[in-house]
Amino acid sequence: MKKLKKLWDLMEGFRMLYIGAIISIGLATFFSLLTPLVISTTIDSIIGDKPLNIPRWAVNIIDYFGGTDELSQKLWICAFMIIGLTFFRGIFLYAKGKWSAVSAESIAKNIREKVYDHLQHLSYNYHVKAETGDLIQRCTSDVDTIRRFLSVQLVEIGRAIFMIGLVTPIIFSLNVKLAFVAISIIPVIFLFALIFFIKIKSAFKLSDEAEGRMSTTLQENLTGMRVVRAFARQKYEIEKFDEKSKEYRDLTFRVIWLLAWYWSLSDLLCFIQIGGVIVLGSYWGAKGTITLGTLVVFFTYEGMILWPVRQLGRILTDLGKTIVSIDRIQEILDVPREKKEKHERRPEIKGNISFKKVYFEYDAGRTVLNDISFDIKSGETIAIMGQTGSGKSSLVHLLARLYDYQKGSIKIDGVELKNIEKKWIRKNVGIVLQEPFLFSKSIKENISLARKGAKDAEVFEAARVAAIHDAVLDFDKGYETTVGERGVTLSGGQKQRIAIARTIINDSPILIFDDSLSAVDTETDASIRKALNNRRNSATTIIISHRISTLSEADRILVLDEGNLVQSGTHEELINKSGLYSRVWKIQNSLEEDMSKIV
Repeated sequence: MKKLKKLWDLMEGFRMLYIGAIISIGLATFFSLLTPLVISTTIDSIIGDKPLNIPRWAVNIIDYFGGTDELSQKLWICAFMIIGLTFFRGIFLYAKGKWSAVSAESIAKNIREKVYDHLQHLSYNYHVKAETGDLIQRCTSDVDTIRRFLSVQLVEIGRAIFMIGLVTPIIFSLNVKLAFVAISIIPVIFLFALIFFIKIKSAFKLSDEAEGRMSTTLQENLTGMRVVRAFARQKYEIEKFDEKSKEYRDLTFRVIWLLAWYWSLSDLLCFIQIGGVIVLGSYWGAKGTITLGTLVVFFTYEGMILWPVRQLGRILTDLGKTIVSIDRIQEILDVPREKKEKHERRPEIKGNISFKKVYFEYDAGRTVLNDISFDIKSGETIAIMGQTGSGKSSLVHLLARLYDYQKGSIKIDGVELKNIEKKWIRKNVGIVLQEPFLFSKSIKENISLARKGAKDAEVFEAARVAAIHDAVLDFDKGYETTVGERGVTLSGGQKQRIAIARTIINDSPILIFDDSLSAVDTETDASIRKALNNRRNSATTIIISHRISTLSEADRILVLDEGNLVQSGTHEELINKSGLYSRVWKIQNSLEEDMSKIV
């Protein structure tokens, strides 16, 4: 029931339209059941001489048309009655089809948008750990499974219930013995369908999860195709995908195998039931126990009630798939959003930063930053250096509240960082990540992404500061050039410079460059830093780099080692002290001297 409650919640806004579709199928079923009764009455009481055995309201209709004697002379009236019943049945079937389709498509659209909106508001940490291919499948394939179930199968459950509920009292009123024969196997089919549902649900879950793993493998391969080709890894990637594809095929084959068993056995049960009605009905009809019209009604109704009941297996199959899909979607919706707390503020950000005894860890027991303390004044340029894994990126991620620290205090302009609204701090802290991401849009759209409604002049100025303006003008379409997915049509340096332009166009009081100048040459690096200084001397700038030429021009340099702040000072101070910075400086100086000799 909890699963169906979740489905009911997801149907918000279109429940009444969907209920209308179920009522329509009920009315269509009612009119379809009247047709055999009209035929039976015509055979037995209008053409034949059997007394009427129908409800009083039906007798009144016959009397209205002149009674059985009159109708026996005007059989065309009976024919028109059958046509009329079929016409009304068609109207309600049309209403059921339209309303169920409209509501199912609208519900699917709402679910997609709800999941997509929820994903946009989940934490940075969630997206770091999530598998993109699996998320794509949940937003597409799983939503489509729910749509198909709502569009076709759920209303069929209503049809089966209406059919059995209406047919059973009618056939019992006609002949009790034959009625028991007509419904004797239905409970067996119900039980068989229930057992099948339990089996198919677990089998489909395994198949769906295998499809998610296959989608993730495919997405990773297509995204990293340049790396695959660069290292001639095609054979390995094909084998890896083949392994996931085989797993998906084998698990899906089990679903198909279960379906085959169900359809074959349920067909056998249905034909046994039909055979019993035909044999016994014909025998009793020959003896005169039942009339020919009654026999026609039983033959017709038997087909009407058996196939919807048999179809329950298919419906339960799709129900099992739908429950799995609902659970997979609900797993996303159950992840807490990044919320705006009541105590969070939107203070004016000038760029004064203070770290006091800050501790941070991604997982319990694995400290990434340990007792970090330093101060940055507004307008200062601070450089951070450290070995890989020393906590440099983690430190600046805390400033943008991509993660929250566990202990200590980080204040910006005297306000505790945890008391500043996340969206507000991210608007005022411009960060160029280590791995720049560009959307499959024009260069101008990518640069203006951070500032809605940015003018062309502002885009060009940001590009000049990032030393990419002249390169963009050399493209055939200039700023209207569309970059490939993830910026694949650009070089690494061009991508980073466009990402830099996208950040600085926002005019943030705090700028962070997370090793984002690594893909540009030293001359371009110097040009960008000079343009930044000329453009905004008041901006607080934090630069993460391993390049001494970049670090040396900072007002102060922080050196991290295994999550600890081990050195702090200017370039001149640090090269005269023993430690990591002076060692790196000597190595880079030595390499530059060797290169100059070669040249």
